[in-house]
Amino acid sequence: MTIEKTCKYTKGEVNRAGLKLLEKTHAEYDEVKGILDNWRACHMAPLNSFQKSLRRKLTKLDDNALVSQRLKRTPSIISKLERNPKMLLARMQDIGGIRAVTKNMQKLRELGAAYKKGTKAFSIVQGGKDYIIHPKASGYRGVHLIFKCKNGFSIELQVRTQIQHAWATAVETMGTFLDHSLKSSEGPGEWLDFFALASSAFAVLESTPRIPGYDNLSDQETFETLLKIEKRLDVLNKLSGFRVVARHISNDKKKGQYHLITLDLERMRAGIQSYEAKDLDVASAEYSNKEAEISSGRNLQVVLVSSESINALKMAYPSYFLDAELFSKQIAVIRRRLEKKK
Repeated sequence: MTIEKTCKYTKGEVNRAGLKLLEKTHAEYDEVKGILDNWRACHMAPLNSFQKSLRRKLTKLDDNALVSQRLKRTPSIISKLERNPKMLLARMQDIGGIRAVTKNMQKLRELGAAYKKGTKAFSIVQGGKDYIIHPKASGYRGVHLIFKCKNGFSIELQVRTQIQHAWATAVETMGTFLDHSLKSSEGPGEWLDFFALASSAFAVLESTPRIPGYDNLSDQETFETLLKIEKRLDVLNKLSGFRVVARHISNDKKKGQYHLITLDLERMRAGIQSYEAKDLDVASAEYSNKEAEISSGRNLQVVLVSSESINALKMAYPSYFLDAELFSKQIAVIRRRLEKKK
């Protein structure tokens, strides 16, 4: 059972807090961060409600689909406000995010059709985007749908196929070690080019539109170029090495609905703290404490998520466990495709 968080602040106060966060003045930081923490936590109840609806639909459409949800990290919130100067914090639509990873494109489209008119509790609103028909130049592919519940909070549903999820996971994992947000098209050009090309190759596998800039290559040229660059950058060995180094995952063994994942990049360890629904306030406070450690200079990544089990959690957020095995498997599929043509 979800305990609904009481929202202590008006939208005007939340918007002003967002502007203050951008100023990064330490004098008022604790106060405005507290406002953000409360506003973010208020998204958990509608997130849980939407997840129940999503799971019911997937029972009929794709029973093996992976479902997870998360509250957006403070650095990501601030970064988005910086990239969009006209955006107000109270109008940000993806503070509460839920993800479904489907078996294939057919299942993805069936799920999208099921939500075409929203639900009884959630209305679908403008702001969603189909990054499969119109993929980002970075190579990101997936479908984003925006819903609003009766109390006014927005929820973003991200739907990906397993192949698209494999790509996104590898991008985040490699970005962590390069210390660049590759998923935001920031970082060394050779790595940005590699992942854009990889996404175009994966689009070939799924018979969907290719990535801009790579759509002039034939299937064979796409595959051959990808494998050539992979070998030069030693991508798969690097990703495999990260997984081995970070194999140790500490788990407090507690049962709970919420899980706080912390990736310590200095010690190369991932930790999981679990909380029951009644302890959402404690989980939110610890989330904020970890973010404060990051602000003070610790090399951490942290996110508060909800998942049905620890195993499902690791599958939904493999980049927090430095695991890009799914990506490596798709590269192997491409290699086999080429070998059959020889």
